[in-house]
Amino acid sequence: MEAVPRMPMIWLDLKEAGEFAFNAAVKKSAVSVPRDFEGCSTLRKYLGQLHFLQSRIPMGSGQDAAVPVTWTEIFSGKAVTHEDIKYEQACVLYNLGALHSMLGAMDKRVSEECAAGAFTYLRDHFPHSYSVDMSHQILSLNINLMLGQAQECLLEKSMLDNRKSFLVARISAQVVDYYKEACRALENSETASLLGKIQKDWKKLVQMKIYYFAAVAHLHMGKQAEEQQKFGERVIYFQSALDKLNEAIKLAKGQPETVQEALRFTMDVIGGKYNSAKKDNDFIYHEAVPALDTLQSVKGAPLVKALPVNPTDPAVTGPDIFAKLVPMAAHEASSLYSEEKAKLLRDVMAKIEAKNEVLDQFMDSMQLDPETVDNLDMYNHIPPVLMEKCAALSVRPDTVRNLVQSMQVLSGVFTDVEASLKEIRDLLEEDEAQERKLQELLGRVPPAPGSPPGLAEVSKECSKYLELHEKASFTNTELHRAMNLHLGNLRLLGGPLEQVRAALPTPSLSEDDKQVLQNLKRILAKVQEMRDQRMSLEQQLREMIQKDDITTSLVTTDRSEMKKLFEEQLKKYDQLKVYLEQNLAAQENVLKALTDANVKYAAVRKALAEVEHKWNTTVQTLVASYEAYEDLMKKSQEGKDFYTDLEGKAAKLLERARAACQASEAHRQQLLERELKKQPPPRPTAPKPPLQKKALDEAGGPEAADLGSLAQPGEGLRGPRPSDDPLSMLDPLWTLNKA
Repeated sequence: MEAVPRMPMIWLDLKEAGEFAFNAAVKKSAVSVPRDFEGCSTLRKYLGQLHFLQSRIPMGSGQDAAVPVTWTEIFSGKAVTHEDIKYEQACVLYNLGALHSMLGAMDKRVSEECAAGAFTYLRDHFPHSYSVDMSHQILSLNINLMLGQAQECLLEKSMLDNRKSFLVARISAQVVDYYKEACRALENSETASLLGKIQKDWKKLVQMKIYYFAAVAHLHMGKQAEEQQKFGERVIYFQSALDKLNEAIKLAKGQPETVQEALRFTMDVIGGKYNSAKKDNDFIYHEAVPALDTLQSVKGAPLVKALPVNPTDPAVTGPDIFAKLVPMAAHEASSLYSEEKAKLLRDVMAKIEAKNEVLDQFMDSMQLDPETVDNLDMYNHIPPVLMEKCAALSVRPDTVRNLVQSMQVLSGVFTDVEASLKEIRDLLEEDEAQERKLQELLGRVPPAPGSPPGLAEVSKECSKYLELHEKASFTNTELHRAMNLHLGNLRLLGGPLEQVRAALPTPSLSEDDKQVLQNLKRILAKVQEMRDQRMSLEQQLREMIQKDDITTSLVTTDRSEMKKLFEEQLKKYDQLKVYLEQNLAAQENVLKALTDANVKYAAVRKALAEVEHKWNTTVQTLVASYEAYEDLMKKSQEGKDFYTDLEGKAAKLLERARAACQASEAHRQQLLERELKKQPPPRPTAPKPPLQKKALDEAGGPEAADLGSLAQPGEGLRGPRPSDDPLSMLDPLWTLNKA
């Protein structure tokens, strides 16, 4: 996947500026920015200077110095005017995000996080009523699109760097999560009406990317399963990746050629992986292929973030051109107060982060997921994948009978073929025995130009049929073993649902075990409550600090009173600090209680894990039996066709063998009579037994010379020993043997 062609990115147009009574040169440079990173720097400088201007002159909405500000709205092209300098700042910030998105789409793939940061700052710090393109819905959509594209770039780099398969899968899954959020916004009727005609194009591209990167995620989960030698899981992940890629291909109609190239390249990779994995599992590993919904879902790893925007960063804004409009003392005092607030926040955050690190390490070591610690409810229901198989068999009540009848017919044809081939072999062995007797009787076998040549051909053809039969008999044996292996499961699936539910393992917990489980759940809920409360308090503190502006007070306060003013203003944070201290102090007691509860839970956890493993194994076995039915019927029919054809050929060969053996017997009788005639006549004075009688006596009597009684029955036909896994060894040998 390292060489996969890149997918196109979505980018945004820049807003066009109208009237604003401001420094003409500065304004012009900010409106006509070049489409590169220098343009981004220009916009940031202009944004910072507007912030400096706002802090000195009352130009906000409804204030004395407010002037009209006009910008065009992106989607409608209409001019929108507000008497508010914050509207100018908002539009510049929007253009900053749009320009970064444009640079990201132009292959400078480091800008999406900057774009997301600009749109996030715009959404969180400015009114949403200025214009449609800066509404909360549109900005949230833009943020998710930019984060998704930034994560997509990170995924591309991770594949080029050959990062671990599981990490690549999680990165790709997070791309899917971001695009799903964007797609939900695009499907919202209100958002669609705001976007206008571009909504359909964006939605189609995003939906295609959702399926495409879901396929990439499952491809790398399959690679991880391969590394862990979980060959059944590897097959289902590659199959899922193939299914999702096919959905992406369906949605890619009308997309640019770069998209089509990427899809074709990925199809070659995933298709090859799936075919190889399935073949290896079918012929080598024979692992059960689990259902996809029984495997743990891939959780996304958000490794990108919206880069924060600081409008007053001196490294970006340059010199303050309005520095003389406000007393420097007020500026200096404001900076000092900001530093006091930052110090307070740093102290609190250091404590929070230290406690959070301890809590995260502790929970990771416990391996306790509140969502799965109590999964008893799943044992009360038949899983959907099994219900689907039961429903399918309920409308096919003759499933088991048809399978048994098909195998019985196959066994009958198999027996007939075996009998015919055995008879042919017996005839040939009998003929060979007669030949040996004749040679022993006469001492040699004279040249026989008239000997029938058919026996050699019959013997050669019989050997070929025997070889085919021995190979196919192995497949026949394996087919019967596979049928016996799955027959009971098929009967169970076709029976009442109560029997299916009874066949699934269920945990048996005592009252004490249930009490232990409930206690653990209660403490885990306390841990989550503590986390949520801590996050809420932290957010409140940040919001208070951000909104805390005492510039007005500083301008009217004497320099000697500044320190006292700072102390009074900072007291507003005391209550929040107390709540946070209490929250942090409670962590030690909560973790101690959780440790004790986990010790008591150990035995229950082990029992539940064993039952869950048995339950999943049983479900997978039943599903595998259902899926094996069609394969068994197909191979049974192929076996019947093969043996029917072989039976006809064996019957014809048997007739030829009989005729050839009769001809060979007649030929031997002629040789015997000819040799007897060559013997001299007996002397009258000393009569001796005729040559024929002497020859018979030397051979052991008339019974030994009876050439028709020399044949010995052959042993029964035996095939190769079957393997331990019958179903997995059922190769299409019928077709191979026919060849």
